[in-house]
Amino acid sequence: MENNSNDSKNSGLKAAIVVLALLLLGSAGYIYKLTSDNKEIINGLHTEKSVLADELKAKIAEYDIMISDNTALKEELQAEQLKMVELLGEVEKSKGDAASMAKYKGSYLKLKGEMDNLVAENKLLKAQNVTLTSSLDSTNVVLDDAKRFNDTLLTQNESLTRTVEKAAKLAVLNLKVLAVKERSSGKQVETTKAKKADKLKVSFLIAENQIAKNGSRDYYVQIIDTKGNIIGEKATIPAGNQTLTYSFISTVKYDNKSVQVNEEVAGEDFAPGTYFVNVFDKYFELVSKTSFNLK
Repeated sequence: MENNSNDSKNSGLKAAIVVLALLLLGSAGYIYKLTSDNKEIINGLHTEKSVLADELKAKIAEYDIMISDNTALKEELQAEQLKMVELLGEVEKSKGDAASMAKYKGSYLKLKGEMDNLVAENKLLKAQNVTLTSSLDSTNVVLDDAKRFNDTLLTQNESLTRTVEKAAKLAVLNLKVLAVKERSSGKQVETTKAKKADKLKVSFLIAENQIAKNGSRDYYVQIIDTKGNIIGEKATIPAGNQTLTYSFISTVKYDNKSVQVNEEVAGEDFAPGTYFVNVFDKYFELVSKTSFNLK
């Protein structure tokens, strides 16, 4: 009886040892799988971090090419490129955890969208510049005098002190001028003939900028006729050590969103030829320019 009891105890002990051994093997396998899965996740995040950093570097290089063209959007391009550089620095310093990578990817997609908009605007401005250059090349000696006068004004205003940080500068886009004939009914009809025009409609867009401070903005619009004269109010205001003569002031209420500005200037006896239009901000810095022709 005693031998049977001992055999039973030994069998139970062996069974317990086998169970413990199986549990240990199962635990070891589970821990190994967790470790392998964790390594795959970490490797995947490191790969995502490297790919995102490479994409940021490529976009920064694209900005260098566009900035070197010295376009009218140069300051906006530099501000957006700086955001890309700052994001690249954050990505390279990060540990590459899932939460950080998700945040950085979102920031990158937003900056890429803003870059796509600037690229499209840059192409449009280049096309407009080609058209303007072709128009100016066909002008006569009288218009050359007017152009030299306009260039002098631009040079003077470009030398004025800038007090607004580049990143917070508001962009003035799509400056357009249409000549119209206003009928007795009040209806306005667009025209390209000088003798029919009795009013000029000026429009431009203040672009969205989340960095800029909100509040009222004054823009001085200057319209120069074919003889180099300022049309409209012809008011003069001190601009540093010089003065600025303008056609009218447009006061815009800005709240960090895009604002469409539409103004009108009445006139009479418009002369045929090319007219130049300049827009200055409250610091008397030239922020946009264009030209139009009347037959």
